[in-house]
Amino acid sequence: MSKYDVAVIGSGPGGYVAAIRCAQLGLKTVIIEKYATLGGTCLNVGCIPSKALLDSSHHYYDATKHFETHGIGVSGLTLDFEKMIARKAEVVNQTSGGINYLMDKNNIDLFEGTGTFFDTTHINISKSDGSVEKIEAAKTIIATGSKPGSLPFIKLDKKRIITSTEALSLKEVPKHLIIIGGGVIGLELGQVYARLGAQVSVIEYMPKIIPGMDNMLSKELQKSLKKQGLKFYTSHKVTSVTKTGDEVVVRADDKKGKSVEFKGDYSLVSVGRRPYTEGLGLNAIGIKVTESGQIETNEHLQTNISNIFAIGDVVKGAMLAHKAEEEGTLVAEVIAGEKPHINYNLIPGVVYTWPEVAAVGKTEEQLKEKGIAYKSGSFSMRALGRARASMNTDGQVKVLADATTDEILGVHIIGARAADMISEAVVAMEFRASAEDVSRMSHAHPTYTEAIKEACLAATADRALHV
Repeated sequence: MSKYDVAVIGSGPGGYVAAIRCAQLGLKTVIIEKYATLGGTCLNVGCIPSKALLDSSHHYYDATKHFETHGIGVSGLTLDFEKMIARKAEVVNQTSGGINYLMDKNNIDLFEGTGTFFDTTHINISKSDGSVEKIEAAKTIIATGSKPGSLPFIKLDKKRIITSTEALSLKEVPKHLIIIGGGVIGLELGQVYARLGAQVSVIEYMPKIIPGMDNMLSKELQKSLKKQGLKFYTSHKVTSVTKTGDEVVVRADDKKGKSVEFKGDYSLVSVGRRPYTEGLGLNAIGIKVTESGQIETNEHLQTNISNIFAIGDVVKGAMLAHKAEEEGTLVAEVIAGEKPHINYNLIPGVVYTWPEVAAVGKTEEQLKEKGIAYKSGSFSMRALGRARASMNTDGQVKVLADATTDEILGVHIIGARAADMISEAVVAMEFRASAEDVSRMSHAHPTYTEAIKEACLAATADRALHV
């Protein structure tokens, strides 16, 4: 029987990063992965393939809508959707191969199969050929991620009534894509298909899209996406989803309780994700799980079984790849006897639509709810020279700072390159910078990040320069 210091179950961003860090710290490490490719949801059917399609569709959209304004004539423009999907698959394959390389480089063993706890230190690995191999691990890290959620009355056929997984590999561009859920995943995939010519309708139960983010971001993103052709139906409660042949019918009650009907050829169910722990045998060894399916852990991400840890989407908190990575690193270092920490308030959230949306820290609504006195400063992307030069004028930056100390409490960005820009805010907040600190830093001109400086100036005695 093979013996290891650490076994990691799941090879997503949390799992493979945890394994690498364990190996770096001198621990004999193994990864157990159910599927034939490494990388988990993020790499195979999430972050990476969706960004590949977002970029491809963005190029096509620019060519059809914006090139002429730039003085670039386009005639005979065609869309090869099959090739677009094939490029996406190649990006996934290259990235997955990169993780295999990292496993080899760090001398991490790999078993393909379903890992099930035999007891707290032994794991059975059920392989596709029917054989079972048992290994021994002094410590185990559960990193099995999540699966798309649904509603109890919806029957997913994965052909016309689909999840994000199927939406990444369709054989055709939908004529009318009905999206149930106005969160990150639904909006990103909705924009992909709207750019390619689909009619897209977004049905959201809450009064706003991206419900967990600052109200300003929700309003600005909806306004921008509406200009691009997406239609929104907020405060709508879906009551049924049925399919007849190639037609899907979604019924919902609007904010007044009136029943409305939507007909399309595809419906994407995008109502969040659920922790995936099936087959692990958690009950057999007594690991505690919440009613929502999350594994209970302490501040060190240690379960009630002291030598077993859990990270990423299977524990509480935002289901984000970079959160899982930080947790994987933390657990590896805890196992090695180090004393790491994670500031969950400073893990940014991003929506990769265009304009992009990114945020870190507290929203204005959260500060009001907690009764924290704050200052707010905003700056419009339209006022930036770089934004005008690039024809990316939608959006703004909002900075929230403590009313007394001027410490930055939250930064909320919608605009071009927001996903990259938010890192400046994370660094500033990690070192507890004030709005004035950032406003006095030189920002290269012309750049999008000048909007952060201007928003900080606006939050500091309302002294933005370019308004």
